[in-house]
Amino acid sequence: MKLLKTTTLLSTAAMLCATTAYADLVKIGVLAPLTGPTASDGEEFVRGVELAVKEANENGGVSGHTFEVVTADVVDHSAANVSAAAERLIGTDGVHVILTGYASLSMFEVELMGEANMPYIPSGPSPQFAAIVADDPDAYNCCWSFTADFKGYETDVTPTIEALSAEGHFALDNKTVAIISSDNPYSKTISEGMKVAFTEAGWTITTDELVPFGPVSDWRPILAKVRENAPDVIVNTDYIPSNAALFTNQFQENPTNSVLFLQYAPLVPEFVELTGANSNGVLYNAIGATLNVDAHPRGKEVSEKYMAEYNMPSGAYGTGLYEQASIYFDALEKVGDPTDHDAIGKAIGETKRAIVSGNLEFDPETHVARYGDDFVPVTFFQIQDGQGVMISPDKFAAGEFVTPPWMTK
Repeated sequence: MKLLKTTTLLSTAAMLCATTAYADLVKIGVLAPLTGPTASDGEEFVRGVELAVKEANENGGVSGHTFEVVTADVVDHSAANVSAAAERLIGTDGVHVILTGYASLSMFEVELMGEANMPYIPSGPSPQFAAIVADDPDAYNCCWSFTADFKGYETDVTPTIEALSAEGHFALDNKTVAIISSDNPYSKTISEGMKVAFTEAGWTITTDELVPFGPVSDWRPILAKVRENAPDVIVNTDYIPSNAALFTNQFQENPTNSVLFLQYAPLVPEFVELTGANSNGVLYNAIGATLNVDAHPRGKEVSEKYMAEYNMPSGAYGTGLYEQASIYFDALEKVGDPTDHDAIGKAIGETKRAIVSGNLEFDPETHVARYGDDFVPVTFFQIQDGQGVMISPDKFAAGEFVTPPWMTK
């Protein structure tokens, strides 16, 4: 009987220790495309969070809590795969926050997070996020968009190209533009906004093409249409790096005297690997790109940490997801209890701090990060000698635009 009693006491003590340890461990869920056409982005999502978690744990945790990363694969961003992945993380014991670069492109999973009162910080399409949250902001106290308002994506390309022409880098003979887009909420929202901006500025749209969302095997038929009436500018808003790379390579088979602008994809290191010298001269922009210049020390600091850890540069998402985790750690430091999701959500929404892409502050009506040069700016880049060089805004610029090698002034 004494042996049984002693064994029982030891078992109870072991269970209490295990429970205490488990209570101190916070699991951070990451929704990511671990397979499929955007898996290179997904890798960055996970690396960014893992780097932040490693640092936090090595520094003793936050408010007595240590962290573990739990991932769920959204594959192709379809509703079925995103729902399954989100519900799995929501239902996993110990998960008290979920982070992502992007899960669905319609952001419907925000509704799932709101219903579950799960703290959620995505970097997906902010217009779709805002449309959901703005109907009832209080119902989504847990959800905050790390990506700023997309308005600059729609409006800033036209004046930027006109300014580069005015500086003498290339001529705009007829103010004509060809616009190609992918049939998904991200690409379509941006391309539709661009069409309005170009038209209002007196431009003529010579080609307007929409391709099905997903891998594209051949752009030559569309490029043939574009070349029939060679425009001053060619825009492609398909954000998948392999698609944009193929478009660039096939454009270079018979290039027109046109500025080539691509939406987001060149920011992913995979793009340059697939294009090599063919992408030198390509123009692109980003909302949320790391400001890795002396004018913004935070961007430089996190970029260097990422490079030191993984021996490769980060696109937008490695450093961005590092910041998302840091924002959660700040909120937990303030609240103390990871299970108090209401307080954690409120603390995230009160964030005002420097991040890699600018200065973060959320709009209380939409829960979207504020956009602008004093908050999170639209940054423009050109690929030069295989590297993306930030050319705008001026205060963050690391270099100047160079006339693309296939163009004449």
